[in-house]
Amino acid sequence: MQNAARSAYAVIPAAFSTRESGWGIQVGKTPIVRHLGLAAYVPTYQAMRRFTDSRGAKTPDELWVLEHPPVYTVGIAGRAEHFPRSGEVPVERVDRGGQITYHGPGQVIVYALVDLTRRGLTVRAMVALLEQAVIDTLRGHGVMAERRDHAPGVYVGGAKIAALGLRVRRGCCYHGVALNVDMDLAPFSAIDPCGYPGLALTQARAHGVLADAQGMGDELGRRIARLIEGK
Repeated sequence: MQNAARSAYAVIPAAFSTRESGWGIQVGKTPIVRHLGLAAYVPTYQAMRRFTDSRGAKTPDELWVLEHPPVYTVGIAGRAEHFPRSGEVPVERVDRGGQITYHGPGQVIVYALVDLTRRGLTVRAMVALLEQAVIDTLRGHGVMAERRDHAPGVYVGGAKIAALGLRVRRGCCYHGVALNVDMDLAPFSAIDPCGYPGLALTQARAHGVLADAQGMGDELGRRIARLIEGK
């Protein structure tokens, strides 16, 4: 299991260059993929907002692949009755859709900073794309996963293995998808995950997947990039 006390946080730059760099590679319509390691939540969130506010019509799309130290995040629909009932994990209110969820080491996150208008994607189509990338990634490891109507995310045997939420501004989205790989699921028990009391949670390791969060993140990032490239 991943070490929840890992101390080497990634440094989130004040602004990302939109040109090709050592952080990532752009080929044609393929988004730049940046691997940020373990990154503190608030600076990452602020960087996503700055990127979206400053991007232009020709700014390349980007995918940020990372993990966060322990944190609860609450979307714009979040209600207090779903909040943590105990513990010292920080709670951050953010501008994505949805209710409350938990992030921690061993859970891989891919933030999708995508110009939906330029790609001809609706919000619903982008959500379906992220879900499909998770389903395909898990299938590659022998795990059969599915989506549910009216309950965004990905599920295995009735338990949620991946959550997602997006925010759209000026036709561009940010935030993204979180896949539970090999993490401590206990903090989920202090909340109503995604606003559903008693929602069952699971992770890839529980289904025999040996790849760690970094390996699964690499694969998930590639799959999302390929699906976006086709748009």
